[in-house]
Amino acid sequence: MPRDIKYALVTGADGFIGSHLVDLLLAEGIKVRALCQYNSFNNWGWLEGHSHPDLEIVCGDVRDAAFCRHIARDVDTIFHLAALIAIPYSYVAPESYVDTNVKGTMNICQAAKDLGTERLIVTSTSEVYGTALYVPIDEKHPRQPQSPYSATKIGADAIAKSFFNAFGLPVVIARPFNTYGPRQSARAIIPTIISQIANGERKIKVGDLSPTRDFNYVEDTCRGFIALGRADGIEGEEINIATGTEVSMAETLNLIAELMGADMEYVVDPERLRPSRSEVFRLCGDNSKITSLTSWRPQVTLREGLARTIKWLSDPKNLRQYKSDIYNQ
Repeated sequence: MPRDIKYALVTGADGFIGSHLVDLLLAEGIKVRALCQYNSFNNWGWLEGHSHPDLEIVCGDVRDAAFCRHIARDVDTIFHLAALIAIPYSYVAPESYVDTNVKGTMNICQAAKDLGTERLIVTSTSEVYGTALYVPIDEKHPRQPQSPYSATKIGADAIAKSFFNAFGLPVVIARPFNTYGPRQSARAIIPTIISQIANGERKIKVGDLSPTRDFNYVEDTCRGFIALGRADGIEGEEINIATGTEVSMAETLNLIAELMGADMEYVVDPERLRPSRSEVFRLCGDNSKITSLTSWRPQVTLREGLARTIKWLSDPKNLRQYKSDIYNQ
């Protein structure tokens, strides 16, 4: 019998995936407390302008244990997405990733344990697997910390799993592969290509185009989160959210150019290249676990998802928020 979600806390709600998850939860009639990172401008990120009778927006920081306990009160389900995620920035500021990703996750786990939260979904990443040793990558694939970012996410997953083993915390580790769509940071390959083309550039700056990725449209990723929030008897599990297909960065670039009718060429920008041993060259996820445990299936094809993303990013009011001429780590 699927469990009911009545009142959810979403951390990282001001970000790309988090804001879409908030939208989907509200659309399904679920009350939401949305955590946005505290800042002196009282800016709510991608939730700016959002208003809904079942939405409560709070600002704060998961690095503060007392605050985490404060925001976790009364909710039955926590979707923990708050994290530092940019891989290049983790090379120069690794300590901040430990503080936010590892300690922040521990704080949320402790709060959920102390308050008796019914279900905690902790967000992992396919980056914990590193370059595939075999495909499709199932949940038993070895972890390979190829960047400080991925190392902290491995640590965060381990903290969450330890709370399940030691204290019986009803936690599920959701491991989405490469999510894309409207609102994604310009540091990622898809929005950086689209925004450059939409701004009239004909020489598109890119990094290494040989790696492959398993791209999930953001709506599919969020439906995966909710499916894991509702599924019964999956506490303690680590579960991929993946399409089971892979496409190279070069193929992705060419498909975007085709959809946008762009006549362009690409140039490799050294600033966008990872250190050679840090680059993850192949990702293709095995989704058999989530499809066996839930009714979730990927619904949006890459072509359709890219078309939706292009339409959104090409809107002048959205495009203005992207600095396509500056590489955002």
